[in-house]
Amino acid sequence: MKNRINHIGIFIMLVLAALLLMGMLPQISVFGHPLRKVDILSDLHPKNVENVDSLEVEEVLLPPPPKPAFVDTCRTGKVCIEDYSDETQRGMMPYYQALDQLQQGNRLVRVAYYGDSFVEGDILTADLREMLQNEYGGCGIGYTPITSISSGFRVSVRQSATGFTRHSIMDTDGEFENALQDISNHYFKADPEASIRFRGQNKYYARLDTFYHAAFFFNPDSASTIAASVNGRGVFQKEFKGDKLQVAEVDGKIGSVTFSVPEAHENALFYGVAMDGETGIALDNLSMRGASGLNVRAIPAKMMRRFYELRPYDLVILQYGLNVATQQGYNYDGYIKGMKTTIQHLKEYFPGAGILIVSVADRDYKNSDGEVKTMPGIRNLIRYQQNLAAEEGVAFWNMFEAMGGNESMKMLVDAKPSMANYDYTHINARGGKHLAGLLFEALVYGKEQYDRRRAYEENP
Repeated sequence: MKNRINHIGIFIMLVLAALLLMGMLPQISVFGHPLRKVDILSDLHPKNVENVDSLEVEEVLLPPPPKPAFVDTCRTGKVCIEDYSDETQRGMMPYYQALDQLQQGNRLVRVAYYGDSFVEGDILTADLREMLQNEYGGCGIGYTPITSISSGFRVSVRQSATGFTRHSIMDTDGEFENALQDISNHYFKADPEASIRFRGQNKYYARLDTFYHAAFFFNPDSASTIAASVNGRGVFQKEFKGDKLQVAEVDGKIGSVTFSVPEAHENALFYGVAMDGETGIALDNLSMRGASGLNVRAIPAKMMRRFYELRPYDLVILQYGLNVATQQGYNYDGYIKGMKTTIQHLKEYFPGAGILIVSVADRDYKNSDGEVKTMPGIRNLIRYQQNLAAEEGVAFWNMFEAMGGNESMKMLVDAKPSMANYDYTHINARGGKHLAGLLFEALVYGKEQYDRRRAYEENP
C-alpha cells in the first residue's frame, strides 16, 4: 500500500494558499447581500482603534441622590416645642393649619388654655393673647364664665353680674352636680331679671376695648327669655326653648354688652360669654384654682361635644402641676394615669384640636439650711409630663427650662421690679408677661419650622 502522507501535506498547503488568495479579493455581494470577507490572518493584523470622542455615546442618566429627611432645629438658647404627634396628628399641626387658613381668608383660630392658679385671673394668658392677636389679628378676651373667684382681680375685662348663683367643681359644700358643668367646670342658676355685663378695657392690655361678636351660652331647658343690649342700647329679647346648650349672639362694634334673663325656667342653666373679633386669634382662659387637670375629664361628654360644635378649638393647652408636685415627690404614676384619661377625653370630644402640654413651672422652697431651692419633686413631675406627651402623641413645652431651670422662680422673685410672689410658687403680672413672651416665641418658631418643613417636602 502506497504512503499518502505527502499528498495530504500538499492538499493542506493548497487550501491555505486558496484562503490567502480569497482574503485578497474585494467585497463580493450575492443578490444584494454582502458576503463575509475571508481573512484567516485577521487576528494578526493591527487593530484600527476609532476615536471614542467622535462616537455618539448614549447618555445614561443616573438617579438623583436621595433627599435627606428634614431635621427640625431649635435656636441656641431657646426652649422649643417638642411635637410627639403620631399619624393622628394631635400635636401642633391642627393649630398651624388653622393659621394657614387664617392667612388665606377670614376665620377665627381658637385656643383653649386650661390651667390652675398659675394662670388664674388671666395672668400670663392675657399677655399671650395680646401677643398672638398682634401677630395674627383678633380682639376680645374670648370665653369667660359669668363670674369666678378671680373676677374681682382680673384686669383684662370688667364684668359685673347680679342674680346668678355660681357653682364650681371646686365647691366643698357637696351641692355641685358634675353632669351640669360647662367646659370651665362651672354652671349658674339665675334669679328673675339676672344680668351679666362685660366691658372692654385698654388700660392694661391692647385689643380688649372693642370686640365684634358676643355669644351668651346657656341651656334654657323648657323655655327661657334672654335679652341683650350693646353699648347701652337694647338689641333683642327672645324666648329660647330646648334642653341643650344654645347661644344668644350679637354683632357689631361692641364696647360693652349686657345679657339679662327676664324669665328663666327653674332648671335653666347659664354658663358664660365669649367676646371675639370676626377674625384672628381667640384665646380662652379656662383656669381653675386648686385644679390638677383631672377636672377636665369630669366635663360631661354631651357638653364637650355640643360646646365644640358651637365653639370649635384648634389648640388646647394644658398647664398643671402646682397642686400635684411635692418636695420629695418621685412617683407620679397615679396622677399620670389620670391625665391620660384627660387627654383621651379631649381627643374624643374635641376631634379637630391639637393638644400642647406645658410643663409645671419652677416651684421653690426653703431647705433645712434656709436656702431657697427648687423642689426635687418638680423635676420628676416634668419628666412624667414629657413622657405623657410622648405616649399620647401630643406636643410638649418645658416651661421650667424656658424660665431658667433650677431656682428660676427665686430669680423672678428677686428681680427688680419683682416678677413673682414670695410664696416662690406664683408669678405676678410682670412675670406673666415674661413667661408669655417665651411661650409666644416657641409658638411662632414652631410655625416657622412647620412652614419650612412643608416647603422642603413639597419641593423635591
